[in-house]
Amino acid sequence: MLLENKLALVTGASRGIGRAIAYELAKEGADVIINYRSSQKEAEEIAKEIKQMNRKAYLLKFDVSNKEEVKNAIKEIEENIGNIQILINNAGITKDTLFIRMKEEDWDLVLKTNLYSIFYVTQAVLPMMLNQRYGRIINISSIVAFTGNPGQVNYASAKAGIIGFTKALALEVAGRNITVNAVAPGFIETDMTKNLPEKIKETFLSQIPMKRIGLPEEVAALVTFLASDKASYITGAVFHINGGLYRG
Repeated sequence: MLLENKLALVTGASRGIGRAIAYELAKEGADVIINYRSSQKEAEEIAKEIKQMNRKAYLLKFDVSNKEEVKNAIKEIEENIGNIQILINNAGITKDTLFIRMKEEDWDLVLKTNLYSIFYVTQAVLPMMLNQRYGRIINISSIVAFTGNPGQVNYASAKAGIIGFTKALALEVAGRNITVNAVAPGFIETDMTKNLPEKIKETFLSQIPMKRIGLPEEVAALVTFLASDKASYITGAVFHINGGLYRG
């Protein structure tokens, strides 16, 4: 297995892409810390599935946008579980509206949850990786970081910030055998996209060369590869997974 004897932390792992990533990492041999903020039932379900594969699953509730909660959670991991080798910064939210109507609190909340969280979590985890001279950090960005999207100025700004974060940090830690990469999914089938009106879905599909929506499992497969030693010479890169909608 690609990830045997590795410990992974996946933020926002109870649903959608995060859930699929947690499952795929475990399938390849990793023990997984499942972070969630409010979806406890869903987090317990994925933990049960992971344990059925004879892998360890740890539930850890904390708000990634709260610096103190993050620090306390990572301290708990270090003291009671072990050193993290793989970090997947996946947690994110949307608060969509046209920019002219956007409230400051909706700007702040999206930036804190989608971008500041990566600063908080990565800075707390990085000392472990530096000390063990090994680490895999994968940040989940989005196609809208490159294309923009009406009504998502806050979300696009946060996801674009992740790209700069990834490229700069990769240069700082490459000498310690730590890789930092980003994955930018396109239109993926999650709870968020399931609830879109059919007309909007049809518009998206008409623009995708492959004429279908992507699956969370397809994103998870890419992330798992980047988390493995097969990707040990890849760092500071951005991987697009969108059916040809954006080719960068």
